[in-house]
Amino acid sequence: MSSPEDRRYMESHEWHKLEGDVVTLGISQFAVEELTDITYVEAIVSEGEVSKGDSVAEVESVKATSEIYTGIDGEVIEVNQEVIDNPSLINEDPYTKGWLLKIKVSDPAQLDELLSPADYDAQAG
Repeated sequence: MSSPEDRRYMESHEWHKLEGDVVTLGISQFAVEELTDITYVEAIVSEGEVSKGDSVAEVESVKATSEIYTGIDGEVIEVNQEVIDNPSLINEDPYTKGWLLKIKVSDPAQLDELLSPADYDAQAG
């Protein structure tokens, strides 16, 4: 499976898509397949400043609970309320409808430190 080319990835399976000065954050198809049916999503940070490496959300599935981290510094400006209300959207479409947060990025160059799609796919298996 190849991951979308228009984003950067973390080893912990989060994706970051930059549009202007806003990064949309979600989890990869690989993570969805590992977690199986996602039953609950909580935004740990729903507004305010976040730093690279911060836990910003929690996703629960029938298999496990996973922390979701950000790979950038910035300010959370939006939470996907549709996913909070209907977590199965992540299972159905993790790259479009299933996004978690939008973050106004402080330094877009931080995205260069994250994995390219090819590097992520190689490490994700």
